[in-house]
Amino acid sequence: MSFIQAMIIALLQGATELFPVSSLGHAVILPALLHWSFDQHAPAFLPFLVMLHLGTSVALLIFFWKDWAALVKGALGGAGQSLQMQSLHILSLLVVATIPAVVIGGLFEHMLRSLFGSASAAAIFLFLNGFMLLLAERLRGISGRTDVRTVADMTYKDAVIIGLFQCIAFFPGFSRSGATICGGLLRGLRHDTAARFSFLMAEPVIIAATVREAFKLRSEPFDPAQMHLAMIAAVVSGVTALASTAFLMRYFRDHDRWALSPFAYYCMAAGAIATVIFHFSS
Repeated sequence: MSFIQAMIIALLQGATELFPVSSLGHAVILPALLHWSFDQHAPAFLPFLVMLHLGTSVALLIFFWKDWAALVKGALGGAGQSLQMQSLHILSLLVVATIPAVVIGGLFEHMLRSLFGSASAAAIFLFLNGFMLLLAERLRGISGRTDVRTVADMTYKDAVIIGLFQCIAFFPGFSRSGATICGGLLRGLRHDTAARFSFLMAEPVIIAATVREAFKLRSEPFDPAQMHLAMIAAVVSGVTALASTAFLMRYFRDHDRWALSPFAYYCMAAGAIATVIFHFSS
């Protein structure tokens, strides 16, 4: 993998991990379209993947540092009993929302990635991801709820449903953030509230993926040159993710009526074009 390829993948990871357009789908589709020869499943690619995820998780931690600090302080009782109950409620919502992905991912993730991990399949799922975003915009408010204004107002039923939506992202081409935001919209959340909960959920998910991938490195030979490249890519990915998160939180707050629609049209167009290209090049 060349330096230019590494930087492109890092930029792609940093942007698409938070944007509702599927980081995994783009990571599969773009190298195939550009005919890059490196193997993303090779052991030598693992340090690079670990560092990319580490960069993204650090970026999310920096952006939501005040949220996490307030939750921890509140849960420990440092801000009064009322805020303690609220903080414990939010933390328990995050745990409940993560359980479906842990259970379903543990049982079926490897099988789904094996069956649908090709670039052509990812292109089709990317198109369907766009359709999901568009459909969620059309159906939002279907629950009839109007009381969800902050994450603290959410119920455990909201968390379970959003957690189940997160499992859709096990199909390469579907976006984790997009699916969870869609789940939030269908439960009566505003775009910015759904995005905040989605990004808070992302922190333990990305950390868990990083630890899992890092664990696989214990038996791999250490390549200083590869690790140096991975560290640079991690910084690029992290800075991009930080900028993406800042942009998206403001964007979702200011465009609540139609915020997912541009991403939906992009995914449908990109997925359709990639599908046609793969079809005629096969």
